[in-house]
Amino acid sequence: MFAHASVALPVDVAAECVREIRHRIRSPAEEYKANHLLREKHRAVLEWLLAEAGPIHGHAHVELTEKAYLVVERTVELLLGDTAEAGPLYRWGPGAFGEPGWRGFLRAANRLLRVRPDGDPLTVVDQFFRTIDTLTRAGPGTEAARILRRLSAARAGADAYRERVRAAPPLFPVLNPLFPAIRRTAARWSAGGVPVTLVHDQQNALTPGRIAAIVQGARRDGIALDGVRLVDSRADARVQIADFLAGVARRITSDQLAQGGDPFLISALRPYIGEGVPTGPVPESDGPAARGNSGD
Repeated sequence: MFAHASVALPVDVAAECVREIRHRIRSPAEEYKANHLLREKHRAVLEWLLAEAGPIHGHAHVELTEKAYLVVERTVELLLGDTAEAGPLYRWGPGAFGEPGWRGFLRAANRLLRVRPDGDPLTVVDQFFRTIDTLTRAGPGTEAARILRRLSAARAGADAYRERVRAAPPLFPVLNPLFPAIRRTAARWSAGGVPVTLVHDQQNALTPGRIAAIVQGARRDGIALDGVRLVDSRADARVQIADFLAGVARRITSDQLAQGGDPFLISALRPYIGEGVPTGPVPESDGPAARGNSGD
């Protein structure tokens, strides 16, 4: 699960929130992380942070990306040209092919899509199509097998993709959920037409070229994104709070998807993630800042 959180708070309000968290937790740690809040002994602090009367309610949001679903979606989009079959394949695949078969499909699809795949880049296409042919025979008559047959007939798209990657690696790797999460964050906080600058924690993936492309693409599509400014997370309380929220959201939703989870925390998190299945920086105007948190 990948979680990317953002908050829209004045800097002084965010700083006071961090001070209050430190006061309530009373840990000697120099830097606080989500795992501090997730400890049972600090449960009351976590409930306070997420509560309707808490400091971030109505001023924070989380984009969630389920990594296995992202692999399925990107594979279907590459080969079929749209994502309509991604949801059904993700939903029915494990039941049709069994967990080992489904994991084999995800591994083969991941290698197909990665810029630098494990193993020989020249054989990943063959391996992927051998895998889906095997699974199609294993689950005849199922909706999942029908979708795989459609994928099997679209090999030309896979060959063309690997050739493009070999000739010129893409600026945005298709399996990195960070970049679309930043774009969705910008769209959310600028929805009222007010331009925003996102304040984001420093990450090697956010190169000047990628930031420029994100901003240009967003503006082209009508998103009022003025820019993305990178900061040391320790120097901006808004980013620290976004980091808390991202880590907490990742743990809560991962537990939920594993058929577990805490019903109270699931309910408390719901206002921050909006509608829909878990899929996937912070705006500036005394406002948004963001942070991503990734895990398996």
